[in-house]
Formats: sequence, structure tokens, C-alpha cells
Amino acid sequence: MGCSFLHERRLRAQARKAARAAEALPPLQAGEGDFVVSGSRGSPTRSKPPELVIAGIDEAGRGPLAGPVVAAAVILPVRFSHPLLTDSKQLSPAVRETLYEELTALPGLHWAVAIVDAEEVDRLNILRATHEAMRRAVAGLPVCPGHVLIDGCPVHPFPVEQTALVGGDGLSYSIAAASIFAKVTRDRLMVEMDALYPGYHFARHKGYGTKLHLDMIDRHGPSPIHRRSFSPVRQLRFDFD
Repeated sequence: MGCSFLHERRLRAQARKAARAAEALPPLQAGEGDFVVSGSRGSPTRSKPPELVIAGIDEAGRGPLAGPVVAAAVILPVRFSHPLLTDSKQLSPAVRETLYEELTALPGLHWAVAIVDAEEVDRLNILRATHEAMRRAVAGLPVCPGHVLIDGCPVHPFPVEQTALVGGDGLSYSIAAASIFAKVTRDRLMVEMDALYPGYHFARHKGYGTKLHLDMIDRHGPSPIHRRSFSPVRQLRFDFD
């Protein structure tokens, strides 16, 4: 089933007020060295006041023991709807890939994906790394939104007025689209990591703490993309026979 588009409509009035406050904020800028990928298909949002431009934000990869955390920000065309688009976790990998290809080819859609690697996750902690990825994703958008919808809890600080929606990837098309971008991007990266570190089977479990994954860490020790700050990895590093 698709998502309700009511939140986007309801928030346009709120976004008008938010944009007036946002005018005092400094321009969004991606930090030097950030790993951000973005894209755009046309620019119908130019005909809309900036306060009416709403972006959805979601992440993928908070829980795994290895690999990056990825966040995506997406601005959808006006009156967008889709019969299949919903929370990416409820969709099969094949459907997610199909939706990703459809969305990236959609006229009027703007998107950005930010990737924070395992080393930075360890340095910041996973919550701060996730929030940093979200900020970088918004900074990477080709169009600056007047308001953002964030899946989950509020993110502070944040450079754009926000509304946090628990379970937002099942309530908002914008967040659901962001969840597709984040999940597909991260899954593809983990398949690439599987080729670099074949002993861990990253293509199968995508870095999550499955029995197979834990057994491979126990056998080989952590790889360069494992999160040393996560207790299963930290404990297995010192589990001597």
C-alpha cells in the first residue's frame, strides 16, 4: 500500500511560517570531504515559493556491525503519488531497486545521499553520525527546502525547520522515497564491500549481526569497515580460545 500524502499538505501552512524564520539561517553547505551524491530531474520547484518546498529525510544502517550509515533527502514533484511506495523495510530488494530506478528518472525529483563511514561512526557514536549524515544530505540537495520531514525523532541542531514523524516512512511519500534511496545505496555499497572482504559475506547480511556474520568476525577478526565501538565487535576482538 502507498503512503498518505496528508502530512505534506498539512505542513505547507506550517512551512510558510518556517521559511520566514529560515531566511535568517546561513546557506546550506556540505563540509569539505563529505561523501555526498545528489541528483535532479528538472526543476518545477522553481515555480513554487521556497517555503512550499518540503524534503523527506530517512536513514539506513544504524544497527549493523559493519559499513556506513547512509541518509537521504528527497524533494518530490507536486501531487506525487505511487501505489507501491512505502517504508523500504516492508519491500523486497527487487521492488526497492525498481522504485529506485523509477524515482531517479522522475521529472521534478531532487535528491541527495550522504554516507558516513564506520570510522566516523566510531568517532562520533551512531546517533551523532546518523544526524550528521542527515545534515549532509540536506546540504547536498540541488534545491534548498523550506521545511523537512524527518523519520523518527527530532535532530538538533538542524539547518532547516523540521517536523519529526515516528514511523514517517509509512506516513509520508517524501520520507518513504528517502528510505528507498538510503537503503538501496547502502545495500549496493555492502555488495561492493563483499568483493573487497569476501570472508565476511557482506552481500548476504549487509553488515547486520546475524549468526553467520558473528561467526565470520570470530574466525577472521574485524575488517577495516567493522564498527569497533559496537559491543559485539569489541567483545569478539578479545575472545581468545
